[in-house]
This record gives sequence, C-alpha cells and structure tokens, in this order.
Amino acid sequence: MSTFSPFRTFSREEWSRLDSHPDFPFSQIDLTKLQSLNEPLTESDISDIYLPLCRLLQIHITHFRRLHNEYDEFFHKATHNVPYVIGIAGSVAVGKSTTARVLQKLLSMEESRPKVELLTTDGFLYPNAVLEEKGILDRKGFPESYDARRLINFLFSVKSGRRLLEVPTYSHLYYDIIPDEMQLIDQPDILIIEGINVLQGERSNTRRQIFVSDFFDFSIYVDAQESDIRQWYIDRFLKLQSTAFANPESYFYRFHDLPQEEAIAIANEIWEDINLKNLVENIAPTKFRSHLILEKGEDHSMRAVRLRKV
Repeated sequence: MSTFSPFRTFSREEWSRLDSHPDFPFSQIDLTKLQSLNEPLTESDISDIYLPLCRLLQIHITHFRRLHNEYDEFFHKATHNVPYVIGIAGSVAVGKSTTARVLQKLLSMEESRPKVELLTTDGFLYPNAVLEEKGILDRKGFPESYDARRLINFLFSVKSGRRLLEVPTYSHLYYDIIPDEMQLIDQPDILIIEGINVLQGERSNTRRQIFVSDFFDFSIYVDAQESDIRQWYIDRFLKLQSTAFANPESYFYRFHDLPQEEAIAIANEIWEDINLKNLVENIAPTKFRSHLILEKGEDHSMRAVRLRKV
C-alpha cells in the first residue's frame, strides 16, 4: 500500500504481535455463544485479532474519559459520563454480529468491569406494514427502509447522557418489528451499535447532512471479497432452511422444504436483486469512513487489519 494512504495495513501476524496476553482466561469464553450461524470462530481469532483490537479500543476509551475529566476541570463543573459508542458496519452475511458479540464480551471482561451493551439497527427498520405502504418492502435494508431520524434522535439522547432509552425490537423469525416490545438502553459505559447502515448518512432535503457516524467515537468496517460474501450468504440460507425456516411461524417458512438446487437459485436471486445492489450502492462506499477495517479471507478468518492513521 502507498506510504501516503490514510490507513496503516497490518497482516494477521503483524497485528497479533501488537499485544501480548499470556494470562487471558480463555476458559471464560464460550465461542458457541459468540459465533453466528455458519461462521467459525476460533481461540486463535480471539488471540490474534480481537484482543489486540480491544487493547487499541481501551487506549481510545482511556483518552475519551481523560478528556471528559479535563473538560470538567476546565469548566469547573462535574458532568455525567456519556457512553463511548462503537459502530460496526459491513455487508449482510459478512460477520458483523460475531464481531459485535466478541467485542461486547471481551470489553466487559476488563478489570473495571464496564457495562457494555449491544444494539443492532434492525430495531430502527420501519415495520413491514409501513414498508408495504411505501412500496419498498423489497428494499428492506436499503437506507430508505430505516427510520434514520429516529436512530439519530436516539444517538443524540445517548450522547446527551439520557437514561432509560427504549429501542424497538426486531424479530428475524417474523421478519418484522415486534409491537410493544422494547430494548432498554440505560447509560452503559460502552455502547456497540451494529448494522449495515451505520456509516451511511441521513437523506435529507435540506443542505445539512447528519450522519449516524457523527455520534460514533470509533467505527469498524468488516470487509471481504464480494464473491466470498455471496457464498457465505448462500451457505447461511441453506443452513436456515433446516433451522429457523423450519418453524411454521417463520416469515420464510415457505422456503424450508425446497430442493437444494432451487434454494440455491432463490438465494442467488435475493443476493443479486437486493443484497449485492445495497452493498455496491450504499454499504461499500462507506468503508473508508471507518477508523478500522477488518479484512476477511475465504474461510471467514481475519487476514488483515487496516487502521486509520492518527
């Protein structure tokens, strides 16, 4: 990579050498609870990639808290701490959820035992009834399918130090917002927000553009080759056929008993018509807005890390 790039690039081996952790209690980590469907997660991934990443985040969080205290001292006024917000973006099926859960677990194990909460932006999707009314149900996941103003107002409240914030709950089983069910966010020390849209801007008719990422203290983009993500998506679709899709209450129950060849064809069609288009038009262009890019190889393992220079 060019010397003049705004990012520093580390191979997996180079990144793993940045922080030593011989006494880390791996016995306290249940990998099966952290990995996503059809996505492997190994102790080596924790050791080589995530522990150095957590150490880097701790450096940023320490400076964040120190700046807060120095502001209080300068203005002669004690104020409440506000959450340190981490955003995680990337394509459908690339592994954002695994990254988010691993970071939540590892950061919460720090000596100070910080309160770390995880939120997905799925809760800010418009309900299916609204999407149908707008004629965009087939564009779920595209920027216009989210209530961006509500998401931005929520983040504004988070960074204002407000407590007991309610976020709608999304069900992947029903493929919809669950009425009257809320996730409560109550002033965590660290808030991780994961979603395909978190580095995109709010589309507005006014000149002023407000970005969700304006409220982030650190952002991560999980990246991989499009051909690999497509295969992961198809593999996940086939796995879901015998698991979640087999539930008669599932929105996708109609797919559960399709022959494999037909299921693969449908998965490819959904990928081409929706997920690939969204990736190319809306998600991938935001990659370089992030502070750090995790680059994955064909086998899902992290092969490189790109870090924005300070």
